[in-house]
Order: sequence, then C-alpha cells, then structure tokens
Amino acid sequence: MDKRHEILIVDDTEMNRSLLSDMLGDEYEIAEAVNGLEAVQYLQKNENDIAIILLDIVMPVMDGFEVLAMMNKGKWIEHIPVIMISAETSSAYIDQAYDLGATDYISRPFDVKTVRRRVSNTIMLYAKQKMLQGMVTDQILEKEKNNYLMVEILSTIVEFRNGESGLHVMHIRIITELLLKALVRHTEEYNLSSAAIALITNASALHDIGKISISEEILNKPGKLTKKEFEIMKTHSAIGAEMLRSVPNHQNEGLVKAAYEICRWHHERFDGKGYPDGLKGEEIPIAAQVVSLADVYDALTSVRVYKPAYAHEKAMEMILHGECGAFNPVLLECLIEEGDHISRELKVRSLGKTMHNEMRNITSELLETGGITASDRTLNLLEQERIKYQFFAAMSQEIQFEYNAETDMIMLSEWGANYLGTDEIALHPMENAMIDEMIDHEDLCEIRRNLRSATPAHPVVSGIYQLRIQGRERWCKLIARALWSDEEKRVYSGSIGKMIDVHEERLEMNMLKQAAAQDMLTSLYNHANAQKIITAMLKEDTDCRYGLILFDLDFFKNANDQHGHLFGDRVLKFVAKKILQNIRSDDIAARVGGDEFLIFAEYRDDFSYVVNRIFDSLADYYYNFKISISMGVAIYPKDGTTYEKLFQCADQALYSSKQEGRNQFKFYEESMESCLSVISPMDNEIDD
Repeated sequence: MDKRHEILIVDDTEMNRSLLSDMLGDEYEIAEAVNGLEAVQYLQKNENDIAIILLDIVMPVMDGFEVLAMMNKGKWIEHIPVIMISAETSSAYIDQAYDLGATDYISRPFDVKTVRRRVSNTIMLYAKQKMLQGMVTDQILEKEKNNYLMVEILSTIVEFRNGESGLHVMHIRIITELLLKALVRHTEEYNLSSAAIALITNASALHDIGKISISEEILNKPGKLTKKEFEIMKTHSAIGAEMLRSVPNHQNEGLVKAAYEICRWHHERFDGKGYPDGLKGEEIPIAAQVVSLADVYDALTSVRVYKPAYAHEKAMEMILHGECGAFNPVLLECLIEEGDHISRELKVRSLGKTMHNEMRNITSELLETGGITASDRTLNLLEQERIKYQFFAAMSQEIQFEYNAETDMIMLSEWGANYLGTDEIALHPMENAMIDEMIDHEDLCEIRRNLRSATPAHPVVSGIYQLRIQGRERWCKLIARALWSDEEKRVYSGSIGKMIDVHEERLEMNMLKQAAAQDMLTSLYNHANAQKIITAMLKEDTDCRYGLILFDLDFFKNANDQHGHLFGDRVLKFVAKKILQNIRSDDIAARVGGDEFLIFAEYRDDFSYVVNRIFDSLADYYYNFKISISMGVAIYPKDGTTYEKLFQCADQALYSSKQEGRNQFKFYEESMESCLSVISPMDNEIDD
C-alpha cells in the first residue's frame, strides 16, 4: 500500500483545523499546528514528509506571513507548496501571500470540493515538477560526464604522442582547481562560481591539444631545441585554438570557449613577453593565466625527456624569482598559499577522485542555483540519516543542537529540549528570553564569536560554560563545529554541536585542584601554592606595602614526644584555626612544613601593630600544652622585592627570635644577614 501524502494544517482555531481535517482526512495523513512557531518546529523535523501546508494568516506567536518568510529563508518554500486558508479577503493580504511564495489562496468559509480539488492539483503539480527536475538533473550530469570522458580521451592521446605520461593532464587539472579556489578566497574580481571552476578545470586538459600537429622528432627531442625548432613548437598554442574554433555548431558552448582561451593564451606572460599574441596583464583571460602557472609548475616538478624533475622547493623558488616569466601577483600569492597543498595532492590524488570531486561540484551548483531538487532516492537516504541522528541523539543523553544562520534559528534534540525543560526550537537566540535565562549573555556572545571566526582548517570550537537547567546551575562542556555554505568563500551558514554535562567532573576537578593547593592537615595553603600566589601579587601591585610573617611553635617536639603524633596534629590544626580567625580574607596563610607557618598581608601604616595582634592571638593553651611561638617578619619592599628574598629575611629574623629565647617576634635587620636558617636543628639541641 502506497504511503499517503501528509498535509500540515496550521490554524489557531481548533474548529477550522477540525473542518479541514474532516474534508481531507480520508485521502491524506493530517498533522496540525496551533501557531506559526509550532508549524516551523514541525517543519524542521519533518520537511521531507510534508506534501503541502494549509496556512492561516492571523495567529498568535508567529503569523502566516512570518511562517512564509521562515520557509523562504530555509528554502523549504522551493519544494513544499503552501495554500493560504483565511477569512481575510483584502487584496493586500492576498498579494503579500503570493509575493512570499504561496501557491494558492482559499477564503473562508470553506467549500469542500474546492479545497479537495485545489489540494489535489497542487500536490500533483509539485510531484510532476519534482520528477521532471530529477530527470533534468540526471541528463545534465550524464552530459557533463560524457564531456569529461571525451576531453580525457583527447588530451591523453596528445600526451601519449608527446612521450609523456597521462599524469601531466591530471596534474594540470588538480593545480588549476586548487589555484582557482584559492583565487576565489583572495578576490571577487573574477566572479568564479563552483560551476565555472569545474568548467575551467575540465577545459585545462586541452591546453596542449595543438601539439598533435607538431612532429614527434621535435616533441620528444632529448636535448635543447634549436631556435627554428622552438619557433615550430611555439605554434602549437595557435594551432590548438584554431582546431577548437573549427569545431562545428558548438562555438557558444562554455567548455569550447574556455578551452580556446586556454589553448591560445596559456603561454602568454603578465608582462607581455609571452606568445603568440604578446597579451599583457588582464588582457590575458584568467583561465589562461591559471593554466599557464599550473603548466610551468608541473613542467618543473616532472621528469621530461630534456630534464630531470626539480623538487617542489626549487620549482617555487624559480617561479617566484621570475625565471619562468612574469605571472599575475595575485596568482603567485595563491601559489604560495597552496604550494604545500598542491605538492601533497599531486602525490596522493587519483584520476577517479579528481573526476568525483568535479562531478560533486557540478551537482552542488545545480542543486543550489538551478532549481533542481534531489531525487526520491536521495530524500530516502536523508530520511534514514535523520532517523539515525534522532536515535543516537536520544541515546547519548547530550544536549545536541543545530544553528541555522540564515533563519537565525537554533534547534535542540528532543532529549536535550526535555532535559533543559524548554522548546526544541528557539528563534533569534541572541535576543531570546528563553536562551537568556539558560546561559549568560557574555558566554553566548563568546560562543557566537568563536564559531564565526573559525576556519575550515580549524572548524571545531570548545569551552566550559555554566547553564541554568530547570533552576539548577550546571557546568557543561561545549563542542561545536562551524558550517559554511561555500567553504572557498567561507560563507558562514551555521553550526552543529553538543553540550555535555560535566558538572560532577568539574566539581571533582576543583576539589582535586583545591587539594593540590591546600595543606591536607590544616586546610591552609601549602607552601608551593602560597609562593605562587604571593609572587603574582608582588608582580601586579608593586606600589602596595606588604609584610611576610614566618613563625613556628616553640618546643613542639615535646607535644609529639609526650602526647603522641596525633595530639601534635591536633595542636597544628588548632593553631591553623586561630590564624584564620585573626587575619583578613585577603591575607594569605600557609603551612610551610612541620610546625612552621606563613602569613602574608598588606598594610597601610604600621605593620608592627598587625604583627603584635597576631602574635598575641596565637598565645594559648591546647589542653595542657602551652602554645608559644617564635616569629620573624620581613617587609616589602624594604627587605626585598621578591618572594625568595622576603622569605629568606623572615627566616633569618625567626632564627634570631629563637636564638634570643623564643616566645617573641623580630623584624628583619641587616645585622641578621649572617644568621642561620630556622630549619637548623636548634630545637633538638636545646630540648635535649
């Protein structure tokens, strides 16, 4: 049983939808939408299933005219007919509907026979048009394929007679194609479409067809040609052009015109010193200019009967230094840009791949500009891909999305929309309140900027962003790929991508980073991280005044020896807590190691007041163990301008405090420069 055509009825009044459904439901599958936005959402997911749309004009959220505008932007209007169904009979409404691409206009109240007949006729008309377009496409592609084969046969005969491999023809095609694509990226002066590039590339194979009239003795002479022989050889360009001019009935064919220009003028030079006509600059057709440069490059890098092959670098050097004549400066820039690419392509690209690429370019051009639509087979394949995409998107549990720059619309996967608690389609995301609630506007601008600045060489962008998902803030990783409708001209058309919830991983990573930055026992900074932070502060704020305090606990070894190491650990944690209670949130506190601690703080007037307050606050008892400290202080910038110098000075001041009896603090003085480090075994010696 044949699948029935599907009709999408778009009307905000349920009664109208019900009436139309009753009229058409016996013959067609019916889908309904209550407003324009819902219609666009359905259209986005099911465009290949819809045979026709019956569209009301006056609706909430998005009216019928806006739907038509969206269908024009998305090019859906080209293959989905729309019949307007409305009570509005004003000529202004009707004219606007037709201007926007509507196929027909039916006024309410509905007449059953009229509605059925117009729907049936429109569907039949579009089906026949689609069939004819498919036939035309096949015929055009078959013609292009035949043209390609004939050119290949003829050019290969010439190369065979010339004693060279058929690779020269293929090389010329490859180099010509790459230079033309680079030229399109550099300038719009020559107005080269994808079809024009394919045509010139195909015609380039005939550049030496005139050599068929040159004797083999001259063509295949292993040494240098005499002056007379060279003059004979030079005639091949004009002879080839005359051969093409004598082709009957096809002088207006694009291929013949391009081949004529290439044959006659591919030995001209930009400074007018070429042959046969001494053309100069832009007098030389661009097709001939490109093939001329391609011919020279391949001649240099290939083996000839009269010379060995030069390396790519040597060939580039000779061309750029003018040893092979003058060329268009813009083309030389293209050669420099594409040089390495050309060298690689000549090594790996086969003749079959070259032909496949050109056929693909022709097909793309036809589908894009000629009103030619894809065949039913292609649409079936696309539908299979769509089903696979929906299945994998649902199974992956990722927020997958597509963005269409032309319609300024973002489409979410079904799972992604459900997870976010939002609609599957959002218009104008940069101004959309739903999107604004979900992600910070600055982050959205950054994503947009990164995607639009991506290049075909580096099309993928990524980043970590915070999303608000149904009232919860979650960290998500973005991976997206920019898309272009024309990669040569880099016309940005949108993007595809996904957001992966990495909230737990991010929290775990932050905890690991925090653990790496903290002392495991006291939760203060560890020494390495404190040093990193303080060094950065000293570099950024050179006008500020800072003090670095270094202290340790007097006779701490007694706590470990008399009460055990667990007790000693609790003493250290107690001291760390006291430190945090008596410093500001901007101050840096760290455990240096063992029972040694560090405090780094900014001050305004007198740092001795800060030191005295901290010193007094730390004097305490932990159960029956008396906490007594010795402290050394260094001042920035007086005592040093680097962390290392300040630490050394504070360490020497600390040693001086311990040497003079402990339970005190001292500021660094120059007389302490010869003091030992506090790391010396002084405690052990005295305690014993």
